[in-house]
Amino acid sequence: MNQTRRQALKAGGNLALMGALFATGLTRSVLARAAEQAAAGWNPAAFATTSVDGTIKALNGTSAAQSAEITLTAPSIAENGAVVPITVTSNLPKTQSIAILVEKNPNTLAAAFDLAEGTTPTVNTRVKMGQSSNVYALVKADDKFYVTSKEVKVTLGGCGG
Repeated sequence: MNQTRRQALKAGGNLALMGALFATGLTRSVLARAAEQAAAGWNPAAFATTSVDGTIKALNGTSAAQSAEITLTAPSIAENGAVVPITVTSNLPKTQSIAILVEKNPNTLAAAFDLAEGTTPTVNTRVKMGQSSNVYALVKADDKFYVTSKEVKVTLGGCGG
């Protein structure tokens, strides 16, 4: 085979591969992805916080009032800290968002959900807990923050603790 033909085929293959990578978005820069996430409402600073108060501030709040209008359902004892089921329901009018915070996790904010107007303000998810801790349901309603909490004990190997 002619050397020039090989080079042309190789160059064409490389161009096709690069085109496919660009089309799938695999070659986008980290900054481009961060800009897209910020435009979509992603708040990386909130997910990097290490305290409940720090998380509230990162979510643009100053403090959160205790509320009996928030129902936080979680097991009192979780045998597997890798998949702790959590359900949060808000009975507060004009609920805008619900966040789940785990006090003793390395990053306090475990999950955050923005709710569209008119939707039922209930979220159900599973979070990972490294150890026994207080779990907080933080609700933003009518531009104010409200909170409730529950202690969840995580057992090691299902042996209690």
